Amino acid sequence: MANQDDSFIREVNEELRSDQMKNIWARFGSVIVAIAVLIVLGTVGKVGYDYWRDGASSKSGDEFLQALNLAKENKPDEALAALDTLQKDGYGAYPVLARLRAATLQAEKGETDAAVKAFSDIGKDTSLPEALRDAARLRAAYLLVDAGTYDQVSAEVEQLAVPQNNMRHSAREALGLAAYKAGDIAKAKSWFQQIVDDAQSPRNVAGRAQMLLDVIAASGKA
Repeated sequence: MANQDDSFIREVNEELRSDQMKNIWARFGSVIVAIAVLIVLGTVGKVGYDYWRDGASSKSGDEFLQALNLAKENKPDEALAALDTLQKDGYGAYPVLARLRAATLQAEKGETDAAVKAFSDIGKDTSLPEALRDAARLRAAYLLVDAGTYDQVSAEVEQLAVPQNNMRHSAREALGLAAYKAGDIAKAKSWFQQIVDDAQSPRNVAGRAQMLLDVIAASGKA
């Protein structure tokens, strides 16, 4: 008798659960289906985006390498055209890499003004990482040592020549060279001495600074 009662109770419970599920489905079935569809679409979308991103990155990488090869083959105009396209249509970090490489090619072609402007523009682009912008400013400054004035060099990199900046050594060197070229020996000595006195100055930069200080001293211009 007990077994029959247990069996009856199980059947009743199963029927109740079945009725509950029917009620839940009747009330929330459309919501459940919508959630399931969203989950599936979200998964498909992520997989699709990842596939597109990987494909776009690979395509941009191939185009960047092709531009570099054109430059190596002494085809600067074709390389610049390819880099210009990559700047407009590239993916990820490749557009800014294309900007940097294009500016370098312009400098190599003797188009110094265009190269300086390109590097300077990168240095002012606040959407880019600070370290990259600082490096671009330095490139502009070194070009301006020969092609510009002390004030132009200063406008690019004097902000980097502070103790807390990791690029201060090269910034001070560019400023010292520009000052020396301009005939401002006192200012040149000051910048070179800051390099020599900085215990964290790279050995090669400190060596050049000391050599220039020695040249200034030997010339009697000190």
